[in-house]
Amino acid sequence: MKRSPLDAVHRELGAKMVPFGGWEMPLEYSGTIDEHLACRNDSVVFDVSHLGTVRVSGSQAFDALQAALSNDLGKIAPGRAQYTHLLDDADGSVLDDIIVWWHPGDPTRDGHGAEQTFDVMPNASNTDRVVEAIGGTDVTDGRVVLAVQGPEAKRRVSEIWPEAGAVGRFRVARCDWNDTPCLVAGTGYTGESGVEIAVPREVAADVWRAITAAGVRPAGLGSRDTLRLEAGLPLHGNELGPGITPLQAGLGWVVGWDKAGFRGKSALEADRERGVSRHLVGITTEGRRPPRAACAVLIGDDVVGAVTSGNYSPVLEHGVAMAFVQPGVAVGAAVEIDVRGSRLPGRVVDMPFVG
Repeated sequence: MKRSPLDAVHRELGAKMVPFGGWEMPLEYSGTIDEHLACRNDSVVFDVSHLGTVRVSGSQAFDALQAALSNDLGKIAPGRAQYTHLLDDADGSVLDDIIVWWHPGDPTRDGHGAEQTFDVMPNASNTDRVVEAIGGTDVTDGRVVLAVQGPEAKRRVSEIWPEAGAVGRFRVARCDWNDTPCLVAGTGYTGESGVEIAVPREVAADVWRAITAAGVRPAGLGSRDTLRLEAGLPLHGNELGPGITPLQAGLGWVVGWDKAGFRGKSALEADRERGVSRHLVGITTEGRRPPRAACAVLIGDDVVGAVTSGNYSPVLEHGVAMAFVQPGVAVGAAVEIDVRGSRLPGRVVDMPFVG
């Protein structure tokens, strides 16, 4: 079991530690709902060092990523970030969903041998798979990634580190912390504004303590999951994974259809041609009892789908769920969710639930 370089800091703060993706990481400090609301109302910081970082550099880096990943890097430039997928070439399903940080200061891509550097950020358990698919070097162990999120996050970071707090949405910048180079991106997984900061492990504790001293609350993976659910953001292993294509998950915009070719393109084109057999929707339920993953979704006595993620929404104060359902089930449809033999009334709604 791997541990974050901040493991001792988390334990000093009384964090409840749990295994996740081969790592032992903080689940919560003061409680999931408390940390969730702190993010929605002010700011929190997550240690997300369990996520991988694969560095791909050189004159062929751009072409290698274009051929391997679904989105079109030609739509962005150095100093930008992009959400993308690594697909199964056979059926177009999502092997992993990924954020790519294109290092600032690189020459613009002209197709003729320019040197570029990209940090490819896979999910915790998928780093080896991504390295196998795209090449590059796994640099996960040399850094810590801190996600500072919330409506006041960038203001609070700016008080101690103005350059980092100024990084815009889906921008990437090099910012020095006391002469130590760090990489900062305007990305996150909560539906709130904020930054994610990759810092060398030797200064990680100093940066964490400075951020929390500025009034940013520590938060664990429990609230990170409820926040992403309220924001309607997919989780690999739930809304994405083997047998699930981007089109089924409503993420066709992650596909660079005009690219010459990439892994899974032919399978996706076939999926688009025949039409998807299911699609991802949001469902709100009545009362505080939460729907849960794998619960059946019903209209009358007919099972029309299954929940992929479900929980209590601390902001809305009732249950919310994401579910794959039959194509004909549309926004506004009245449904029920079978939770251990008891049916929760619900309705299909647009996502995000909050935001």
